[in-house]
Amino acid sequence: MAWRLRLAPEKTNIDFFKHQWLTFGGSMLLMIAAFVIWAVMGLNFGIDFKGGTTIRTESATPVNVGAMRQVLEKLPLGDIAITEVFDPSFRADQHVAQIRLAALDQTEAVSPETIAQVETALKALDPQIRFASVESVGPKVSSELIWSSVMAVGVTSLAIMAYIWLRFEWQFALGGVLALLHDVFITIGIFALFQLKFDLTIIAALLTILGYSINDTVVVFDRLRENLVKYKTMPLKDVMNLSVNETLSRTLMTSITTLIAVGSMLVFGGDVIRGFSFAIFMGVLLGTYSSVYVAKNIVLMIGMDRTEKAEKKKKDSNEFANIDA
Repeated sequence: MAWRLRLAPEKTNIDFFKHQWLTFGGSMLLMIAAFVIWAVMGLNFGIDFKGGTTIRTESATPVNVGAMRQVLEKLPLGDIAITEVFDPSFRADQHVAQIRLAALDQTEAVSPETIAQVETALKALDPQIRFASVESVGPKVSSELIWSSVMAVGVTSLAIMAYIWLRFEWQFALGGVLALLHDVFITIGIFALFQLKFDLTIIAALLTILGYSINDTVVVFDRLRENLVKYKTMPLKDVMNLSVNETLSRTLMTSITTLIAVGSMLVFGGDVIRGFSFAIFMGVLLGTYSSVYVAKNIVLMIGMDRTEKAEKKKKDSNEFANIDA
């Protein structure tokens, strides 16, 4: 018999409602705390949301992002983002980098004097470097990006709710989406608490969290729907416990393997994707927790009319019973 790794026993009988005042209640308190921290401390917006200047450099010398960052950090600048640009159409001796400088003190853009200092510092590092273009993004565009990001998260949540409603019941849809918002709001609260940089890559991470978390929740809901038909007289709480126990091994395996991959990105990925990796890491942890302790609790609080559902299923199964083939 082949050996298989299991992160949970084949059959478990854990009562996930036993300490719901601590698990579910704690989640609600964390959401409230996240809102308060977000409102009081605010977010440490990055260049995407604060505005600033983007400089495109070209040189015959290969781009050394680390050396460029080290040189620019000595100047009185705000947030700095440096990325190497790759394009198949570039010549072999054409090395392009993009430098993004955040505006300071709510100014429209980085001043010409500051740009001149940046150019002087980079030319000392690489005499062949030249500024191919310099573009500025003002606060107005940045505010539009913030609104677009909020809309993206909101529309995605509504689309997920519609999908769950069509596939299951409206109680499942509401429970699933509230569990998703639990994951997103607590993640944003952590970024506000520690004043981590919040930019468009974090929005991408939040949208990824929505997709990952609902996938985990759908697995539990799918087993719950099967068990509701299978165990018609069993109390709803017991059916929910059974469903989570039956999917526990799959949930742990998926989450841990994802955390290993994201953890590697977090440790070895460098500064450029560290914020993104951290947001995904926290989202996977919170998404796994909410699938087990939050989503089903909300469905239980709302309640389900199982008698009506059973009668409807029986009626549908007998609809064509008296028709001759």
